[in-house]
Amino acid sequence: MEINTKTDIGTKQKALAINLDPAIYGSFAEIGAGQDVAANFFKAGASSQTIAKTMSAYDMVVSDAIYGTLKVRRYVSEPRLMAMLDHEYSLLIERLAAQRGDKTTFFAFSDTVSALNYHKTNEGHGWMGVRFQLTPNEQYNDVVLHVKLLDNDTNLQQQAVGILGVNLMYACFYYQEQPLVFLQSLMDDLSRDRIQIDMIRFEGPNFSKVDNRLMSLHLVKFGFSDAAVFGPDGENQQPSEALYKKHIVVIRGRFRPIINVHMDMLNTGVKQFMQEPDVDKNNVLLIAELTLQALKERNADQNADIDEKDFLDRVDILCSLGHTVMISNFHEYYKLVAYISKITPLKIGVVLGYPNLEYIFGEEHYHDLPGGILESFATLFSRKVKLFVYPTFRDGVVFNCLRFYPPPHLIDLYRYLIANNKIEDFRHYNEANLHVQTDIVLQLIKQGVAGWEEFVPAEVVTMIKDRHLFGYTPVADADQPVIAAKVEEGKITVVKNEA
Repeated sequence: MEINTKTDIGTKQKALAINLDPAIYGSFAEIGAGQDVAANFFKAGASSQTIAKTMSAYDMVVSDAIYGTLKVRRYVSEPRLMAMLDHEYSLLIERLAAQRGDKTTFFAFSDTVSALNYHKTNEGHGWMGVRFQLTPNEQYNDVVLHVKLLDNDTNLQQQAVGILGVNLMYACFYYQEQPLVFLQSLMDDLSRDRIQIDMIRFEGPNFSKVDNRLMSLHLVKFGFSDAAVFGPDGENQQPSEALYKKHIVVIRGRFRPIINVHMDMLNTGVKQFMQEPDVDKNNVLLIAELTLQALKERNADQNADIDEKDFLDRVDILCSLGHTVMISNFHEYYKLVAYISKITPLKIGVVLGYPNLEYIFGEEHYHDLPGGILESFATLFSRKVKLFVYPTFRDGVVFNCLRFYPPPHLIDLYRYLIANNKIEDFRHYNEANLHVQTDIVLQLIKQGVAGWEEFVPAEVVTMIKDRHLFGYTPVADADQPVIAAKVEEGKITVVKNEA
């Protein structure tokens, strides 16, 4: 359920409220899209009570002289933003702490933005952050975000940056105890067709209970971004930075929990992708993707809220295995490929199971596209995308690409894709894994059936047992009959063994 933060307070009122708070005092440093954030505070009135300094180091030489030289000379980047926050906040404390530190909560606001150029050949985006105290003389907090500017006019993009900056400042001082309200308020007086926020990070003593992975989930859930990414360490990453100029292998799943068949798909799929002649083996990134739909129980109410603990359980396991995780709102594969293709020009591999190949060729999924299935395929099977299909065991038969029969009018299209190396079967796989389904393993875990461990990677078994994930409860009495699971005739069967 969305939280309405738009009561009767707009951008000017937010800026004025901060200006009239005698404890809030600090500086603004803005690069690249005017100084619209500081300008909003100047225009609101009483700004002398809030602003110690504003500045804008547009020239790269000047910027380097003030904030230091970057190892990678990208000035619209998180490292440059953090250097700005470090420098500006340190100056405030050095120059003003002795004079007014006992009664002031200092802040340093910084942004570095690339707005549309004159010829409109670039995409507007930027980094924005606030370092601030909530109690005088106490440790600071940081809130950092990345924004994509979608307006097709430079002035409108500058205006959007100004509004977002005021929203961020106001949220830091007035919504810091309500993370979801904080997040929702960033869009006050803005719309989702003007900006996207695809990364946000909260750090500091006042955000010790905030899980940034959940904030990533909410960015997608609230529609602020189509996708969010975080690494094996659980740290939020800006998608374009994480995926930029890398070969991407993506596997989509519910991962509830991750089982041996997933590991076989991951490891074998990446190995097969690396054998492609146009792939640099040293520049491959594997992404485990969870869609919003996959985070909800199968057959459950799709309008129901997401179980946050269940989400974190899955993510903890994926991260512990060293995987980068993406949360997306891309129900169709072609939308996922389109998103990744905008970030990296290099080859993309999509690892999927045989049932998903059937789904992709289902024309009923593309009624919203004027060009139907052909329009979706133009994106999905673009020049540098390849599908790797893992087989499925069904009715005593192993189904793979050779056994796939699309509708008659799509057969020639399918043969074309096979002939042009756009779809390929897994060459090697563990057939024993084909008899195991994730949902069945999950039920075995919940019911305390012995033997489920056989179907799950050892390190995942340990995590499930140690942390009692997915409803796991250990067997209480060894003298009771043991319910055990094993594979018989291609199916998991449950048998009762007397102790």
